[in-house]
Amino acid sequence: MSSHPSLDAVDPNLVPRIQLADGAMPAIGLGTFGSDHVSADEMARAVRGAGSVGYRHFDCAEVYGNEAEIGEALKRLQGSGIARDELWINSKVWNDHHRPADVAAACERSLRNLQLDYLDLYFVHWPFRNHHPPGCSVESRSPDATPYRHEAFMETWAAMESLVQRGLVRNIGTSNMTVPKLQRLLEDASIKPSCNEMELHPHFQQPEFIAFLEAQQILPVGYCPIGSPARPERDRTPDDTVDIEDPVIVSIAQAHGVHPATICIKWAVQRGQVPIPMSTNPRNYLANLKAVVEDPLTDEQMSAIAKIDRDCRLIKGQVFLWESAKDWRDLWDLAGAITQ
Repeated sequence: MSSHPSLDAVDPNLVPRIQLADGAMPAIGLGTFGSDHVSADEMARAVRGAGSVGYRHFDCAEVYGNEAEIGEALKRLQGSGIARDELWINSKVWNDHHRPADVAAACERSLRNLQLDYLDLYFVHWPFRNHHPPGCSVESRSPDATPYRHEAFMETWAAMESLVQRGLVRNIGTSNMTVPKLQRLLEDASIKPSCNEMELHPHFQQPEFIAFLEAQQILPVGYCPIGSPARPERDRTPDDTVDIEDPVIVSIAQAHGVHPATICIKWAVQRGQVPIPMSTNPRNYLANLKAVVEDPLTDEQMSAIAKIDRDCRLIKGQVFLWESAKDWRDLWDLAGAITQ
């Protein structure tokens, strides 16, 4: 197993775990989306290295194009003495596999690639069947793309529930949802989602959505927890803000003697969401893990960060829009009802 003896590992038993329907999720995970700028082999090396310094939670997806390589990394971690039940592995079904037979096939494919008998958590990656070619521009619109169709999504969700019944996955979750869509799902689901994966960082705190999830006992899993400074160019717009340059974040980081990114991770965990920062840099992913177990933020610092929300969504999802949609805001039901 690749290791970094110059780095201090974190005892994984010190990392809090949050109980879900089946099993307890570690309070931080390593994100593995790097297909735009990180090779599959490099991401797999990061998984091995992160495992060697104490990570036990890895957030994967078939569309990231690296599950086979990550599967080899997970095999090596287990060969080093880390038991399967110490690990928490997520994956996600992509938009062009939402039909029931395709959901099962996609899950089985991820299990083969990851070399696992079961997934701890399986997400529906986006609530749309809208697919786009890799690398297309944000202006691209598929002629087959449609608004959210609840009946179609419930077909997908029923297939997700069957994966639980078959023992292939322990928990199921949603991702990139909205309150109106989740309300409909909760009315009709036999198994409610254990988690919702969503964009969360100090400049995009989604307080109303978080309150809804807490009331429903659905755990928020937050991507882009430090504001995704390395996100693809297609996801950048002129109005985007930079969390780690915010004066409040910078000031708190100086008080703690750490990088501003560390403060974003501390804030996320103390707020009750599970961050999944992606990094292939050993120094950075170790710092993210240490953020969870060392030197917590004060109540005053948490309150100060609560006041810097700018409602700045970075991952807007433009490529999933249907032809009649006005702009990316139609994906997110900002008027409080499902946009048609």
